[in-house]
Amino acid sequence: MLLHFYKYEGAGNDFIIIDNRISKLVLDKESVVSLCLRHFGIGADGLMLLENNAEGRNNIDFVMRFFNPDGSAGMMCGNGGRCIVRFAKDMGIIEGNKTIFLAPDGEHSAEILQGDNIALKMNNVAKFDFFSEGIWCNTGASHFVVPCLDVKKEDVLQRGRQLRYDQRFEKYNGANINFYTEINKNHLLIRTYERGVEGETLACGTGITATALCYAIRNNFPMGNHSIKISTLHNDLQVRFFKDDTSFSDIYLIGPAKKVFYGEIEIR
Repeated sequence: MLLHFYKYEGAGNDFIIIDNRISKLVLDKESVVSLCLRHFGIGADGLMLLENNAEGRNNIDFVMRFFNPDGSAGMMCGNGGRCIVRFAKDMGIIEGNKTIFLAPDGEHSAEILQGDNIALKMNNVAKFDFFSEGIWCNTGASHFVVPCLDVKKEDVLQRGRQLRYDQRFEKYNGANINFYTEINKNHLLIRTYERGVEGETLACGTGITATALCYAIRNNFPMGNHSIKISTLHNDLQVRFFKDDTSFSDIYLIGPAKKVFYGEIEIR
């Protein structure tokens, strides 16, 4: 079978995107793994299917289905969300600069800004669990946020793997691990170990969002609107939110998303 695909990237997070509105392609775990392999397949941090809104809701432009490179599914991806919005705009699915779509964690809205930037609205977050090393929350995916003195020197692979499989996170079905250093007030440098990838990625949208919220809690931000700049080793993003006591709403992840290339590949 000849499969047509597109490759998009958001802040260094790269994704295979397939227009599945007509073909109704069903991919098993092995196929997803094979396609995401960097040396033997297309290579990506994840794979997404763009599908029609089967529920027939008038306000929904499309449905996003996300798969990790290990074939697991059922979670939100912030950078992937921005990329699939850019893809939907490129395909003529979105009229104007605003959209609403369904993702694994529910409904999301997004706005296409100047340049390559897209503002993706994330779901409200109210639950936080506190541990000696850091803070856990769920921003569409399970995240553990750990402050450190110098994130550039952090052994993200080793320490991230240790924490990712820590027994304390079994009740969350594991966790992505985010390490950050404060550059100055409201500006952080972050590195992330992602479950499903089982390694460090160049960026993680839900992790960037989680880190911003946990930083606000750790530093006792007052009630109100706030904006935090989050730098990865390669890109800058922004997280805006409204803080009310220890809950957060109007959360926006803002950053770049663009097409890299498109092609076709033979799959079994």
